Formats: sequence, C-alpha cells, structure tokens
Amino acid sequence: MNQEVVLELRNVKKTIKNQRIINDISFDLYKGEVLGLLGPNGSGKTTTMRMIVGLMSLTDGEILISGNSINENFKECIQQIGAMIETPAFYPFYSGFNNLMYFSRMLDGVTKERVLEVIELLGLSNAIHKKFSTYSLGMKQRLGIAQALLHRPSILILDEPTNGLDPAGVREIRDYLKRISEAEGTAILLSSHLLSEIELICDRAVIIQNGHFVESIDMGNQSGDKLLIEVVVSSTENIERKFSDVIKQFKYELVDEKSIIFEIEEGNIPLLNKELVKSGIEVYYITRKKESLEDLFIQLTGGNVIE
Repeated sequence: MNQEVVLELRNVKKTIKNQRIINDISFDLYKGEVLGLLGPNGSGKTTTMRMIVGLMSLTDGEILISGNSINENFKECIQQIGAMIETPAFYPFYSGFNNLMYFSRMLDGVTKERVLEVIELLGLSNAIHKKFSTYSLGMKQRLGIAQALLHRPSILILDEPTNGLDPAGVREIRDYLKRISEAEGTAILLSSHLLSEIELICDRAVIIQNGHFVESIDMGNQSGDKLLIEVVVSSTENIERKFSDVIKQFKYELVDEKSIIFEIEEGNIPLLNKELVKSGIEVYYITRKKESLEDLFIQLTGGNVIE
C-alpha cells in the first residue's frame, strides 16, 4: 500500500445541542487505499463524512487534506475531494452525458475528454446518452461516482454507495471502485451496512461506536500477528496424548473428531506440521481460517446492528 497520507482526522469532535456526537476520532487514509467506515446505528459515520466534505463544522480537532487544514484552507482542500453522500441528484430529463457536461462546467480544468474518460472508467458508455430518469439505481449510483471523479480528486467519499442495489449492482460498484483506486490512485472512504462487501473491497476498515474510535482492521490480516489454522487429521480421539511438548506450546482447540484449530505464527506452521507427523499423527491438510469481518464487528461492538 502507498504510504502517502491524503486524509488525516486528528482528535475530531462534534457536539450538537449539547450532545457529543463525535468524540476524539482519529484515523488516516492513504493514496490508492479503499477504507471502510463501519459502526452501529447512530455511531457517527455520516456525521464524520459530512465534516470531511465541509457540510458540517468541527467542534474541535483537525481534518487535514494532504497536510492542509480544512478549517484554514477550505477551498484548496475541498478541490481534492469528490463525494457522493446519500442519493445522487441529477436533472431527470437530461441524458447522463449532458448531466456530466453540465457539472463539468462548474469545475476548473475539466474538459470533454475528461468527461469521456470517466464515462469509460465507470462503464457508462452504452447508456450515457439515455435520460437519467430511465436509469436503474445501479446506473444512477455509477453516474454519481462519475460526477464526483470529474475533477480528478485525490479522495473519494461515498456514503452507502451500494445501498438498495441487487447483487449484480453491488458487484458492479465494487469492481468499478477497485478500478478507480488502482487506475487513478484515488483514495476511497466509504461506509456500508454490507459487511461482506467491505471485506471484499476494502484494504482496511475503521470501526466507530457511539462517536468513539474502536478499531482499525487490516483486511489482509484480521487476526493480527498470529493466524488461526485448521489441521484435519485422521482422528482426534485421544490425540492429545500423542502431542509433543513442542505442539503443546501452541494454543489449540479440538473442534470435532477430525479437526483441530491452532493459533500460531505463520513461521511456525512447518514446525507444527513436522511435529504432528513425528508424533505419529496423520495430517490430511492444513488450511488458514480467517476470522470474518462480521465476527470481529460483533466482538468489538457487542453485536449492534449496522446502518
């Protein structure tokens, strides 16, 4: 992952009518990264996004865009952000193309060539000259993302971009967001209630609850430094009697008559396999068990439902 930080939240706080909505949230977003923002109902996800794009002011703390404070250099900062928060709004009787051209005239340096480039990037070519009112929900979402990308922002903010889409539409949006982050190096911050989608598309996920930062999860290594591996053997009956002292040093659990789960560092897996075989245990296969994002979310938040 590129280590260039494009967005920083530092001890951000928001109070509305004497109620603390956001309390001391801090996290970073890197160039080309897709970061999921997760939290139970009322956790402050949309409020956080609104503050980043300038739709709400900060009570305290700091939001930096490429090192510049959004409070002190709002115009410069906001030019680096593209956003789609809630349902995208377009002129219904304009075509998708005419809508994009209309918005392009409001932005400095956005040429017709750039509009065509974004249309191609989002896979809109076949329907771009149809009226917006005829678009499916998925097409409307894609046009909203296209509009947000016209001025080549370094950061794309998306609030529930797959909300209401069918499985095919969800997959389309997922594929296009991956393409955007890779082809243009755009950093993407998105919220979603579909944990399975966050797991598939995001490099990391930040969980917040009751306006507080809870955890940052790397999608590539959700279990931390140690892995959970499943070892399938011929039989686990009385198997612990065969375990050598080396095997017993690893944390394990007998799952059923043929399966054992070990918590182990990756570098020790060959040693474990060698010791199991040396102890006369028939090993059929070893697989990594990845704790799901849903499991982690429930552990960290107590099982509250995501918006």
